[in-house]
Amino acid sequence: MTTSTYLDRRRDGRPAGTGLPLVVAHRGNSSVAPENTLAALESAWRVGADVIEIDLQLTADGVAVVIHDETVDRTTDGAGRVDQLTGAQVADLDAGSWFADHFGGQRVPTVQDLLGFFVAHPGICLLAELKGTWRAADVRHVTEAIDLAGLAERTVVQSFEVATVKALRDVAPELARGLLVAELPEDLVAVCRELRVIMLNPSGLLLRREPGLVDALHGEGLRTMVWTLDEPAHWAAAVAAGVDGIITDRPDRLHGWLAVRHDLPDARA
Repeated sequence: MTTSTYLDRRRDGRPAGTGLPLVVAHRGNSSVAPENTLAALESAWRVGADVIEIDLQLTADGVAVVIHDETVDRTTDGAGRVDQLTGAQVADLDAGSWFADHFGGQRVPTVQDLLGFFVAHPGICLLAELKGTWRAADVRHVTEAIDLAGLAERTVVQSFEVATVKALRDVAPELARGLLVAELPEDLVAVCRELRVIMLNPSGLLLRREPGLVDALHGEGLRTMVWTLDEPAHWAAAVAAGVDGIITDRPDRLHGWLAVRHDLPDARA
């Protein structure tokens, strides 16, 4: 089974398609658990997400860790830039108490922790964003770990940075790739072809400004997952546009919203 095959169906086995986009949990179920932690990933799994989106950064000693910001200040009890801290220093930080006391002790996962979660939770896909510009040597820290874990067919790697997507293409051409955009490049189709991506993922604002974007992307054989939509009115507009996935901070609510409209089974079953 290939990545595209996994993205063609939901966890309940039903086909994805127009009117039934994949539920993509943004940094896990980040409205009810601290973002980018194993608790947020577990919650996303339990509420029926089809895909979990996370962020990856490199520490000073080349450890890939799951955190969004360039610094650890907002989401841990520490301070400083991720790329100026060692993996061991990041591992010592509390990544849960800022969100709620009972999440105290949650840690910043390493890429190994992340992949271990997905090995233990079959059927759900990983959408991993590499933050910033990564060189080929940097990219290998992630792509080789994905391959060793046997998760290549359940993973899409993406970035806003064209240089990073190029490095991913060159290092692991068989691994599915996506390009994130907040604005459309003039040579969009040429860029996508050069990068050999399977998806282009726009912001919700961009999709509202460019209502024909999804049809144009589908015409080029590209999928699209729109970010980050948390309101029913925005979900309805995205479904009407024909998106393949909706990235949301509320995968629990989105799953329920889709279930009411499409008679989906209870995620807890």
